[in-house]
Parts: sequence; C-alpha cells; structure tokens
Amino acid sequence: MEVFERSFEENIEILQKLLKGNRMTRFRTEYLALHSYDQAKIFLAFEEEYREKVYQYLSPSELANVFDSVETEQHDYMDVYFEEMNNTYAAAVLGDMYADNAVDILNNLSDRERVNIYMHLMKPASAREISQLINYLDDTAGSIMTTEFVSVQEGEDLKSAYQHLKNVASSAETIYYVYVVDDNKRLVGVISLRDLILNEDSKLIRDIMNTRVIAVQVNDDQEEVAKMVMDYNLLALPVVGFDQELLGIITVDDIIDVIQEEADSDYSGLAAVNVNEEHETPFGAAKSRLPWLITLLFLGLGTASLISQYEEVIATASVLSSFVTLITGTAGNAGTQSLAVAVRKLANKSEEDNFFNSLTFELLTGVFTAIIVGATIAVVAGLWKQNFILGFVIGIAMAAAIIVANLAGALIPKLMTRLGFDPAVASGPFISTLSDLTSVLIYFSIASLFLEQLTY
Repeated sequence: MEVFERSFEENIEILQKLLKGNRMTRFRTEYLALHSYDQAKIFLAFEEEYREKVYQYLSPSELANVFDSVETEQHDYMDVYFEEMNNTYAAAVLGDMYADNAVDILNNLSDRERVNIYMHLMKPASAREISQLINYLDDTAGSIMTTEFVSVQEGEDLKSAYQHLKNVASSAETIYYVYVVDDNKRLVGVISLRDLILNEDSKLIRDIMNTRVIAVQVNDDQEEVAKMVMDYNLLALPVVGFDQELLGIITVDDIIDVIQEEADSDYSGLAAVNVNEEHETPFGAAKSRLPWLITLLFLGLGTASLISQYEEVIATASVLSSFVTLITGTAGNAGTQSLAVAVRKLANKSEEDNFFNSLTFELLTGVFTAIIVGATIAVVAGLWKQNFILGFVIGIAMAAAIIVANLAGALIPKLMTRLGFDPAVASGPFISTLSDLTSVLIYFSIASLFLEQLTY
C-alpha cells in the first residue's frame, strides 16, 4: 500500500515500528514521502521515545519544514520539543524555519535564557532576520510578517529580475508577487510572476510594474490586516515602515491563522472560557473556569434576591412561578443572539457600523421578535391555565424581556469597545445572567399590577 493511501493511524503504527527497529533509511523514505502537514501531525502524535529517534534521523532543515507546518495555536506547546533537542540542533532547526514561524515559537518558550542561546548558535543571517521580527508588538503586522520575500530594483530589466527570482525562490515564502523597490529600499510597485513570464526580457521593471500597491504599516493591527487580505483577495501583503521602506510581507497562510485566532477569541468570549487552552488534568481545567463561574454565581444571587422580594406576589398567585424559567430562558437566548451579531459586526471593522443605526436596527428586530413570541406564549398560557389575564401578563412580560435583552446584547459590546475594553468580556453567560435579572424584574412588576385577576 502506498504511503498516501494509508490512514493516519496506519502511518503512525508503521513509522513507530520503523523507529523502534532503528530502520533509519526506511523511516526517512516513508516519513518524508508524506505531505508536510501530515508529517507535522504525526510528529506531534509521537511519544518522547520516538521523537528522540526523529531528532537523530532528520536533519535540522527537514525538521524545520515539519515545524513550519505545525498549526500556529500549537506553538504555545512547542517548549517541550525544544527541551528534548540539544541546543545546537534546536538552533539550526529554528534558523532553517521561516522567520515569522521561528519568532512565534521563540516568543512562546518559557526559558528566555534558551532563546539567547539559540540566537547565539544560529547562523548570523538567520539570527539577524529573527532579531528584526522578535521586537515587534504582538498582534501587529510586524509580528506576523516574514522577511523572506522577493524584491527587485525598478531600473532592472525583466531578464535580470527573472534570474534573481530563480536564485532566491527556494528561500522565499512566496514567489507569486515580486515587490519593486527604489535605491532606498522604499516600496514603489509590484509585479506578478505572470508579468515576468509573459513580457519581453528587454523590458524594464518600471515600465510594467503596478504602482498602486496595497500595503500596511508595520504597527497596524493584525485583524485589520486580515480584513484587507480578504477584501482584496491577496496571496500576500507587503509591510512597510513609516518611511515606506519594505520590511516584509504577510502571506495568506498567516492570515488564515489570524482569522482562526480572532474567531477563537470571539467564541471564547461568548462561552466565557478559553477554547484553545489545554489542561493536563481536570483540576487544571476547572481552575481556569472557576473565576467566571463564581462571578456569574454572585450575579445569579442578585436574581435570587430579586425573586425573594416578590415572595408575597408568588404566594398570592403561585401559578406565576411556573413561567419564571421560561421567560428568563427565552430572554437569555434572545440576548445571546443579539450579542453574537454585535460581536461579529465589531470584528468586521470594514463595515461602517453607525452606533445609533445599529441600535435602532436591533431594537426593531427585538420588537418584531417580541410581538410574535409574546403573542404565542400569551395564547398558549391562557389556554393552558384557562386564564387569559395570566396569558396577557406572561405575553407582555416575555415581549418586554426580549426587547431589553436584545438591546443589552447589542449595546454592551459596543459600549465596551468605545471604552477601550475587549467586547469578548460581554460573554454569553454574562448576558444570560443579566437577562435573568431584568426579565424577573419586568415579569413580577407587571404581574403585581394584575394580581387580583390572577388570584384563584
């Protein structure tokens, strides 16, 4: 059976047998025939005893190719692998990786002294390249760019530019765009690989280059950069300094990682838990979740305290207690829906999101939803309990609670953003708890007005 026809589990089993039997040549043949993504998955699945053999059987450049294919979110857990290698081998692996990936891993190593050792043991050219990137702020264009790109002078002819491209192609992260710079290394244009191939060799770069270059500043937010790549359907985006000097490029694979990271961040906020956080023990997982749960517990006590204020109302018309969870649950669901839409709009910053227009839109959405849901539950409750005054109270309370929850879900993330806070803090559980509090207050306040008609 060919290696690409096997399942992941079959490949793991065969490769582990080869490692256990010290069959280096056969292991290299089988392992290196796999796609680099599969190589990375298999490496991460190996136990330490097998990884030790891998370090012996693969060259640093071969392992660098494997690590370049490791998912970005896994970089937080790469510490253990580099601890297993000797320092010279580890430095060579990092030096042969794409600089942006190497920087990401170095920034996540817990032992900062080891970072200095690796930098000292690397080839000077690799160390300089990594040093340039490692100092950029997190979550900026500079932190995710790579310096492995192809650039040519605007005065060159296409023949020399094409020869230069062939010489550096093996070390560049992408060759589909060739960036044009002046004598001061300032970005002045871009040409595609297609342009190089289809035009005459004698033509000058400046005559065919596109001068309307879409670029970003080195300190621009990575989320804004990702949005630009999506909007313009780019494979790579140049990064410039304040003097327009070309510093690096951001490739589409890094943009995909950013989009995934931002999506995970939004989802973590909605769930009030870090979805990327991995724990070795259930106790560790519980410890990370407890702060929010305890906070929500005390907010929930506010709801319980509020209900206790209406004990006389409940005692007089006990039927009211049957609908408390229905109203709070529906209002919480409505608030969470509104929250999800609001957070998505905030993430999509290219959309001009007028604060009051957006609020009006959510208010009207809440009103339409509230009318239909309120009317439905009013009829159901009235027929069920044979008391249409009760149905009216339940319907009005439900409608009011949905409108308030809708507004809260839309308003709170926007206010947090305007105040400079992360809107993810307005998580689903927080909105649900807040909706419980307001819907209970609305429900019993309305019920108190019709208490005589509700008494059996």
